[in-house]
Amino acid sequence: MATPNHSQKRHIAILGSTGSIGTQALDVIARHDGMFEVELLTANNNSTLLIEQARRFKPNNVVICNKELYQEVFEALDPLYIKVFAGIDSVCDLMSSGSIDMVLTAMVGFSGLKPTIAAIKAGKAIALANKETLVAAGSIIMPMARQYNAPVIPVDSEHSAIFQCLQGEHAEIEKLILTGSGGPFRCSSAEEIANATKKSALNHPRWKMGAKVTTDSASLMNKGLELIEAKWLFDMKPENIEIVIHPQSIIHSMVQFSDGSVLAQMSNPDMRIPIQYALSYPFRIDLNTSRISFPELMQLTFEKPDLKRFPCLQIAFDAVGKGGNAACMMNGANEIAVSAFLDDRIRFGAIPEIISETVSKCTFLKEPTIEDIFQTDAQSKEIAGAIVKKYLI
Repeated sequence: MATPNHSQKRHIAILGSTGSIGTQALDVIARHDGMFEVELLTANNNSTLLIEQARRFKPNNVVICNKELYQEVFEALDPLYIKVFAGIDSVCDLMSSGSIDMVLTAMVGFSGLKPTIAAIKAGKAIALANKETLVAAGSIIMPMARQYNAPVIPVDSEHSAIFQCLQGEHAEIEKLILTGSGGPFRCSSAEEIANATKKSALNHPRWKMGAKVTTDSASLMNKGLELIEAKWLFDMKPENIEIVIHPQSIIHSMVQFSDGSVLAQMSNPDMRIPIQYALSYPFRIDLNTSRISFPELMQLTFEKPDLKRFPCLQIAFDAVGKGGNAACMMNGANEIAVSAFLDDRIRFGAIPEIISETVSKCTFLKEPTIEDIFQTDAQSKEIAGAIVKKYLI
């Protein structure tokens, strides 16, 4: 088996370095500093942590997307000869840098689409941690990646698991099986879910994630987004992708082949595993994570998701079935609704209602262009923003 050449470091750009994925990626890089070099760090608003990260990892460039925070970041990093830029357009411009080998796209939401496109057009390897990129524009992004010879390596634990199971395989794939913990409301009634508090929604039983992703996990919208992402990543029909609830979060996803064999990727829950695998691919390198003790596991259980208690998942099934820009509409509405919930403006149960009404009012396009996708995102967010006012608490 080939081993990494530590004399040739892999130069990494981290888009969204202050978020959950970004900070864990930097932990991986710090533990393997002979293998990786940080070239670019970007953040939206967290200037304090961005400055701290830049001082430690000394990238060539830093971008603070909130232009009002530019002066603070510039004054802190200029003495270290780190170039500081502001705004999302600067992130896109820097994607063409010849010193970048791989781009970890860990920005939250639709905002990750534009710089991902820029990185693909620059022919960079993409470590994809931004679900919304493929949810909103998968029909455009994956052909574009092939056109520009830009490998797309998944970082989500579920898609990384499938990607790992497919290494060295040439057999026909019969089915992809995406697993999910069920989130904090797996055993809750419909009424309890509808009136859930922000504190309870953010209390995930297995994973430590950012607020938006954790809320999506609580509503099971996360599984819906992953279903759509898997369709595009692995060129699968939605009917050949199954979602199962697996509370122990040990099996991160599975692949069923045409001979009936099923391969699974297993580990204790730790997002550094899929992050590191994407950054080091095709090499598997050591990581200081806890190992599975099978005698202590006792059992692994599986159950079907309840689409009535978790209507967001049904909305995602409907969107992927409809095709076109339907998933983009759904995604934009979900971002607005989740933001309103996290701002204590609406109850948890209003999220799927806002999404459904928004999708019904948006302009459907069967074969959208990339310009159409940006317009759909803007339209869905404007409509959802107006609908939110009806649900204020």
